[in-house]
Amino acid sequence: MKLITAGESHGKALVGIIEGLPSNLKIDIPQINRFLALRQGGYGRGARQKIESDEIEILSGVRNLLTTGSPLAFLVKNRDYENWREITAPEGCDVRRKMLTKVRPGHADLAGALKYDQSDARSVSERASARETAARVAAGGIFKQYLSALGVKISGCVRSVCGISDERRYDFEELESAKSQPLFMLDGEKQLRAMELIDELAEDGDTAGGVIEIRVKGLKSGFGSCMQYSEKLDVLLCGAAMGVQAIKGVEIGAGFSAAGMRGSAVHDEIYFDGGFYRETNNAGGIEGGMSNGEEIVLRAAMKPLPTLKRGLKTVDFITKEQQTAAGERSDVCAVCAAEIVLESVVACALAEAVDKRLGGDNMREVKERYKALR
Repeated sequence: MKLITAGESHGKALVGIIEGLPSNLKIDIPQINRFLALRQGGYGRGARQKIESDEIEILSGVRNLLTTGSPLAFLVKNRDYENWREITAPEGCDVRRKMLTKVRPGHADLAGALKYDQSDARSVSERASARETAARVAAGGIFKQYLSALGVKISGCVRSVCGISDERRYDFEELESAKSQPLFMLDGEKQLRAMELIDELAEDGDTAGGVIEIRVKGLKSGFGSCMQYSEKLDVLLCGAAMGVQAIKGVEIGAGFSAAGMRGSAVHDEIYFDGGFYRETNNAGGIEGGMSNGEEIVLRAAMKPLPTLKRGLKTVDFITKEQQTAAGERSDVCAVCAAEIVLESVVACALAEAVDKRLGGDNMREVKERYKALR
C-alpha cells in the first residue's frame, strides 16, 4: 500500500494516488471532507483558509462508494489558483511576477533554489508549502477508514503551544472532544492562555509552534518487525511524522524523558490474565520495533512557522545583498492543522504496516486475517 502526492500551493489542484487498497472498502466521503475542514481550522490561522473550502474529488478506484482494488486517484482543488493563474499556470505564465529571491530563514527557499538551479525560489516554495498536506489528509481519511474496519482508531490533541503545556493524562475516549476546541487543547485554562499568547504574537508579526500527541488504540501486537531496522514500526511512524512540514522532533511513549529515568522505572512490567498486558505504557505501545497491543503514543514537536510578517534578516540569493525576508500570506499558529495532518500520516504508515503483514485483495480477506491474529 503506497501514497504519492503531487501539486503546488497555488497550482490547479493537489493530487494523490493510493496504490494497493483492497477491494470493497466502503468510502465515507463526508467524513474525509470533515477532516479536510478540520485541517483548515484552528486558532491563529491565516487568510488563505477563508479562500479555500477543501473537498475530495475521487477520480478512480471507487465505484458506488466501494474500492475496486485498482489505484485510487483523487484531487483537492485550489480555489486560489484563479488568483495566481498568470503566475503559476503550467501552460505559460509571467514568471517575473511575484519572484521570490529574499529567501526565508527556516524555509526550503534557499536550499531548494540552489538544488534545483532556480533563479526564483517560487517554484520550490510552491511545492514545499504545507498546503501539500491537504492531499495527505484526504488520503489519511481513507487510510483511517481502512484501519477502522479492523477496529483500529486514531485520535489526538495539542499538548502545548509556544511553551504553554498541558501534561495531564487523558483517556483515549476524551481525545475526540479536543476537535471542538479552538486550539485542540483539553485544558481550558491552558488553552485560553495560549490563545492570548497567539494574539500577542500576531500583533508582533511573530509565530508559534507546539507539541501534538497522537494515539492509536486497537492495534494488535506484532506489526512492524525486529528483523530489519528499516521495518521497525517506530521507524515507520517517526519517519512519517518527520515528513510533515515544520515537524522537528518526534518521540514514542516516554521518549526523551526516559533517558533521565532508571530502567526499573521505564520498562513496562508484563502480566497475564487471559492475555498479556502491562499496567504502564512508557514504551508507547512499541517494543523492539513491533506493536505490543497497548496504545501507541507519539508526540511531535512543531517549530514556529518560518513566514513572519515582520520578516527576518536574510540575503537576496540573486544579488547577494542583505535584505529582510519576503512576506507571504501565512498563519500565526497552525498546531491544529498539524494535529490533523499527523493523524493522517500515522494512518498511512500503519495501513502500510498492516497491509504488509496481512495482505489481502479484498476487505473480507483482510478482516478474517486480522481476526485470526493472537
